[in-house]
Amino acid sequence: MIVARALVRLVALLLLVAVALLGLAAVAAAVDPAGVTGLIGLPPLRDRVGGWFDDLATGGPVARFSALAGAGAVLLGLVLLAGLLVPRRERLVRLAGTEHGTLDARRRPLAQMAGHLAEQVRGVTGARTTVKARRRGAARLRVRADRPRNVPAAATKQAVTAQLEPLTGPFKLKANVQTRLGDRGRRVQ
Repeated sequence: MIVARALVRLVALLLLVAVALLGLAAVAAAVDPAGVTGLIGLPPLRDRVGGWFDDLATGGPVARFSALAGAGAVLLGLVLLAGLLVPRRERLVRLAGTEHGTLDARRRPLAQMAGHLAEQVRGVTGARTTVKARRRGAARLRVRADRPRNVPAAATKQAVTAQLEPLTGPFKLKANVQTRLGDRGRRVQ
């Protein structure tokens, strides 16, 4: 998995560099068309599209549009490179805040803690938890608890909610507990 991610990032980086270089070439062609074709070594191409290069060299709407398009391609390439290279900020769940600082938690460990608490309830054969962080206010904790047929859904929901109280109470997390019949092959209670 790590090798695949590294390969995808490498290919994306190479493609973004290629887009940036093409944009740079377009801007250079808008500024000095004869120099670009000589630099690349394509004089026959210059003869074919010489009329278009003459329009660029004389100025006017074609030259302005080409220069703007090239500059836009360069900016797009730079933005894409920055998006690739700058790490994204992980959204944290704010648990508590005082004048001395804040207590934040990552979503995955918080969901794992809630899952372990929910699985400790008698009658729960498995639990799946997710945490959604909000920009403002409390985060949402969603718990889907699997239960066997002989355990009522309401009792399981109430027991899981009570078991999660030490986590949800002090930190003002909103818990949404759902129960369902467990699949075959799940843990036996």
